[in-house]
Amino acid sequence: MNDLQMAEETLHERHDLRLLHRLYPFVRPYLRLVLLSIVLVVGITLVELTLPYVTKMAIDRHIVPVEETDRLGPGDADISKAERAAAYAGLPLEERRRLRAHDLAGLGHLALLFLGLVAVNFILNFLQKLVMEYAGHTIMHDLRVRLFDHLAQLSVAFYARNPVARLVTRMTNDVQNMHEFFTSMISLLFKDLFLLVGILVVLFTLHWQLALVSAVVLPLVVGTALGFSGPIRNVFRDQRVKIAEINTRFAETIDGMAVIQSFRAEKRNADLFRSLNHENYRLGMQQIHLFALFMPVIEVIGVITLAALIYFGGGQVIQNQISLGVLVAFITYMRMFFRPIRDLSEKYSILQNALASAERIFLLLDTQEQLPQVTDRASSAETVASQKTATGLQRVQPPAAEDLRRFRSLQFEQVDFAYTPEEKVLNQVSFTLRAGKTLALVGPTGSGKTTLINLIVRFYDPTAGRVRLNGHDLRHLPLEQVRALLALVTQDPFLFSGTVKANLFPHLERVDSAEFERVVAAADCQDLIARLPEGGDTLLAEGGSLLSSGERQLLSVARALARDPQLIILDEATSYIDSETEARLQAAMQRLMTGRSAIIVAHRLSTARQADHILVLNRGVVVEAGSHAALIEKDGFYARLYRLQGLGSEAPAAITA
Repeated sequence: MNDLQMAEETLHERHDLRLLHRLYPFVRPYLRLVLLSIVLVVGITLVELTLPYVTKMAIDRHIVPVEETDRLGPGDADISKAERAAAYAGLPLEERRRLRAHDLAGLGHLALLFLGLVAVNFILNFLQKLVMEYAGHTIMHDLRVRLFDHLAQLSVAFYARNPVARLVTRMTNDVQNMHEFFTSMISLLFKDLFLLVGILVVLFTLHWQLALVSAVVLPLVVGTALGFSGPIRNVFRDQRVKIAEINTRFAETIDGMAVIQSFRAEKRNADLFRSLNHENYRLGMQQIHLFALFMPVIEVIGVITLAALIYFGGGQVIQNQISLGVLVAFITYMRMFFRPIRDLSEKYSILQNALASAERIFLLLDTQEQLPQVTDRASSAETVASQKTATGLQRVQPPAAEDLRRFRSLQFEQVDFAYTPEEKVLNQVSFTLRAGKTLALVGPTGSGKTTLINLIVRFYDPTAGRVRLNGHDLRHLPLEQVRALLALVTQDPFLFSGTVKANLFPHLERVDSAEFERVVAAADCQDLIARLPEGGDTLLAEGGSLLSSGERQLLSVARALARDPQLIILDEATSYIDSETEARLQAAMQRLMTGRSAIIVAHRLSTARQADHILVLNRGVVVEAGSHAALIEKDGFYARLYRLQGLGSEAPAAITA
């Protein structure tokens, strides 16, 4: 199991405030937009709080005014209100309209005010949504760029241990969850909190006794939310892991479909996927069960509160202690009060999902597996000014800029390397390559040839010893300048989705047609380019999957030529191709190496025999070194390997260490 997967599955509970604090640097550049959104939310809240109060005014002032029966004029004090109301009700419709003309006019004015407030609410909501969506998208843009840049700086060792699909999940699903958090949660959180506080203030202003009855449920609501928060958070955390595992399984299935089908392993692979998918389904149902219980509990609390409010408030209306308008306003405000609580409950899933994703994202951002790097001469001088050696602290002179403009030499000084501490891959390897020379690395599979190449390109640093370029330790040189001197052609080259030109010249935005033709001709790719539907502008699928291995190799040689490097590294570039393509590729590589230094990793010793110097590796140790003729004359390990491939006159002999 890889390190990131283990870390994800053993994550401890993190405080939400800590995660939110870590998100603040991404919000800070757009704080003005967030503050503007909050100001708009305050305006929306004030408008929404005003609407029920307008209803109260309409009821108390115009629909059921306290003095409505007094409009009959002065009467006998012995006549009860009920009798006066009955007399009023018995009046003709026109007479009642005349008596209530002022109320009808007042209702018209309040209706227009109500519509105006609704229009203002619409405009404020539109602007607030627009501002917050823009802020959310830009924040997510920055988060994706930060995550992408961080991934680009991580060492090759990190990618060797972590599945691609898991990292893609971090970049897509988890970032999308954060997007929903920023675009909806922040504004809705402030809106709902402001609305809750505003409703409480209005309720206590209208009638503090009824407000106390309504506020009794608050501790119950808070306690319910806190009680459900832990289980819900755990479910979302487990779901993030399962989704990443599903993506990993799906990506591996697509990449290995040919192997799966050739070994008739479809059923077993489907069973494994079905098991993962069922676990994700089980977690999804567990989440649904939690919310299916949580939401009705909140609804029940709201209904009980309204029932208590109707009972106590209705009694006070009957006793003429409050007006009917106050009771209606209270009921409306309480329904509004539970709306943000329901919204917060529903958005709670978004919050928990976002926090679970934030854990995953920050886990990745906290991963520090970069190789130590310097970016310029100043930082190089600072890095190597105090270097520990066997004799203590020694000042090291940083390289001059011109030292890295041309390749002069490459040295390995007693280099050890191990991917894991308990098993060395290279042991005390030493050699020197001078400018203009060709070095061949040969040996059985697993002898450390590719690992040695990885140290030259500085995908890894040696665990002991030094790799020197032009006399300077690679660890003390700017990585960009080091890699600008060389080009690597691997045994299984990777082509990116895009045009052929973009693959050959990835460092250039525009490619001169004459330069493109020159590179294509030098790499003997004319026939290949001519067969493609649109020539150099033909779009390639990811990995160049529609091309043969030989065609991909020819294009990778052309890509190396386009860089015009001074050191060429060929890592078993002819391993998987036929003899005819190999001949063409050998010619292309010969043109590539002309006038340049080269390192060739070769299983086929027919390729190595033309090298100026041959290094023979076995089990990470240099067992022999010299020219082809000298090694054959020595009749040692290399000679036996040479005969084993049927290249010598003697019968093949067994290879021994």
